[in-house]
Amino acid sequence: MLGPFKFGLNLKQVLWGGDKIGAFKGVRIDEGNVGESWEVSGLKGHESVVSEGHDKGLTLRELIRKYKGDLVGRRVYRKHGEEFPLLIKIIDAKLDLSVQVHPGDDLAQERHGCSGKTEMWYIIDSDKGAKLYAGMRKTITPEVYRRMVADSTILDAVQSHETHPGDIFFLPAGRIHAIGAGNLLAEIQQSSDITYRVYDFNRLDKDGKPRQLHTDLAADAIDYTIATDCKRNYVRSKGVTSLINSIFFNVDRVIVESEFDLRMPHDAFLAVMCIAGAATLECDNGTAATLRRGETVLVPAVVRSLHLTGGATLITATV
Repeated sequence: MLGPFKFGLNLKQVLWGGDKIGAFKGVRIDEGNVGESWEVSGLKGHESVVSEGHDKGLTLRELIRKYKGDLVGRRVYRKHGEEFPLLIKIIDAKLDLSVQVHPGDDLAQERHGCSGKTEMWYIIDSDKGAKLYAGMRKTITPEVYRRMVADSTILDAVQSHETHPGDIFFLPAGRIHAIGAGNLLAEIQQSSDITYRVYDFNRLDKDGKPRQLHTDLAADAIDYTIATDCKRNYVRSKGVTSLINSIFFNVDRVIVESEFDLRMPHDAFLAVMCIAGAATLECDNGTAATLRRGETVLVPAVVRSLHLTGGATLITATV
């Protein structure tokens, strides 16, 4: 029987990273400046690797090649083949990330031969006074944008949002943004790593050189209009709550108190991340998995329903 898959640690060290991911996941991490944990990834060079069971050692791409639609869903496999359509991360920003933007599908395909990058953030934890930047607060022209990048005033045109645990933000491709210092968050996005860096606070890299900016590439990708829906409101209720419902991904929050029955999406996988507590997932085909804070599992499409027991807050993602 095909049951939930767990993957090994897949960490990324960056100059703005901190030390919260190890504590959140309950694992020892000897490296410093860990800014990202790639929970479920099919991107070449950064693929998730199965950590247990008879498929231990297989990459996510190899797993899809082996199980095809039984793993990701027939409709998903027809559209994406062996390319897993989502990239799911945990991000720890000890310092501000660069101000950046991602291209949409058409521009990314034209320039890079890959999909664009729409994403969303769920704030797991935030320091007092932490914030992030997302969306234009005033409409500017590409010419004004270039001038503001040159004189380091681009943030004057970008909205600032104070962050609190449980906040969610939606970032369609083209929306300028930056994660601020003091945020620990879950990121669900299209499976793309194309980022155009707009501004980086004039920081130097590890070699003492200014970090590369992509001013010209970003100019054609930015949505220069005022954004009105960066922070999304939702009813914080028990059971299943829809957070983001888009053409790229659907993300829900599930609160389990004792037990809860959850239907799987139609003909698709379900990624389940535990952000608080612990739970057991019992699948209708007789397989099961335990999940504690900081862990993520990939439930295959052949599973049709889950019986959840324990006490946990979960984030689920599918397409």
